[in-house]
Amino acid sequence: MSKVKVFADSTSDLPAAWISQYHIGIIPLYVVFDEESYKDGTEITPADLYQQVEKSDKLPKTTAPSPKDFMDAFGPHIERGEDILYISLSSELSSTYQNARIAAAEFPEDRIRIVDSLNLCSGIGLLVMKAVRAAESGSSLNEIVSLVETYRPLVETEFVIDTLEYLYKGGRCSGMQNFIGSLLQIRPVLKVVDGGIIPAYRVRGRKEKAVQQMLDNTLANRDLMDNDLIIVAHSFAEEEALRLAAILREQTGAREVAVTEAGCVISSHCGKHTIGIMYTKKPSVSRIL
Repeated sequence: MSKVKVFADSTSDLPAAWISQYHIGIIPLYVVFDEESYKDGTEITPADLYQQVEKSDKLPKTTAPSPKDFMDAFGPHIERGEDILYISLSSELSSTYQNARIAAAEFPEDRIRIVDSLNLCSGIGLLVMKAVRAAESGSSLNEIVSLVETYRPLVETEFVIDTLEYLYKGGRCSGMQNFIGSLLQIRPVLKVVDGGIIPAYRVRGRKEKAVQQMLDNTLANRDLMDNDLIIVAHSFAEEEALRLAAILREQTGAREVAVTEAGCVISSHCGKHTIGIMYTKKPSVSRIL
């Protein structure tokens, strides 16, 4: 049985320790300011991004890795006799998935499987961790793909946005919405549904109120949760993320509650002090069978 090498892209926002421990391949997206292009996570960090935004008062573009980027990453592992699973950023949000499929078609059939996460940030990371632990236990490529596809619709991803400023700069809300939202202290809460990002609800008042609502929503599902892993992701909101993680450890049966830092892609869309909670629900017996 061939060893399975698991790949993700930089939007999975996996901690460096996990990447190293499980030998996860990471393919970076690109962050583009004017004519300058940077590889997410290796040539630019969220701190660099925020500094550039403050200087230029405009957001960068983010672009997918090219098919050649994927071919260059996959090639050495295919030559070593490994099978490959790549779990992509949602195809509803990026051409990353399609470019990976183009690259996979250049290699022998059935050696590479491309799975659309229909998610982003640590919502992808949850699926990647399911995959790498299954690979470590000796599961085949097809078995791991089946596992990931079982859990994919069960991933819950929710974010609290501290300010509408980045949504406004990115063209995702109008100037009037930004003005009124700031004036009334409206905190949008975003949720991933069917691979897209939707405004789940808005909370008026202090950010803490919106974060508490998100936490309450999560805890309301504690009996439905898969108890393997919960992730609290943040962008420059570490203290708040650690507080949420401590509560989730105490009030859920999760074996691990991890805190991760959102990378440049999420940061460029949501801005500083964004914070989110991601977990998976338990699969039903019928879904497992």
